[in-house]
Amino acid sequence: MTDPSPDRPRGPSARVIASVVGVALLGLVVLLATRDTASNELRGADLIGELAPPIVSTDIDGHAFDLDDLQGSWVAVNFFATWCAPCIREHPELVEFSERHVATGDRRVVGVVYIDQPEDVREFFAERGGEWPVVIDTDGSVAVSYQVTKAAETYIVAPNGVVVQKLFSSVTADQLDAIIDSYVEPDS
Repeated sequence: MTDPSPDRPRGPSARVIASVVGVALLGLVVLLATRDTASNELRGADLIGELAPPIVSTDIDGHAFDLDDLQGSWVAVNFFATWCAPCIREHPELVEFSERHVATGDRRVVGVVYIDQPEDVREFFAERGGEWPVVIDTDGSVAVSYQVTKAAETYIVAPNGVVVQKLFSSVTADQLDAIIDSYVEPDS
């Protein structure tokens, strides 16, 4: 019996192992990138029926913001970015929704900047309108607490601070009103 040479590799080479790992990772990336949005609906579902995670931060104008200050109103908490195509599509709808309710203040919008620069957000709002608080999430903790993985995502928060719905991709003013109306008891 001869001893194997210490210079000869034992088992699969590093190149083979790296290739197998690379192919597996590529497959995972393709799977995650192409999966159906409906499968994403479970993200954040455990927040429905729970108190909305706190949002205490600064808005793009440097003013203090606390989501708790809006209790008593319905709130659409919208995670967005200026580079996000669904966010750009939904922005006029959010403007319409906000303007429908500005006189009564019963339904509000709060934007949360998701992986974007405040100066780009200021320019976006200057060009496209929108008169609601736009909160800076500098460290990503707000997005993490809401389990956001990409823009556009919107949470509907009831006047008592409880999350009642999570929406993915672009929303419309009529859609937001219909969801809220489904929870509002008609006047007796």
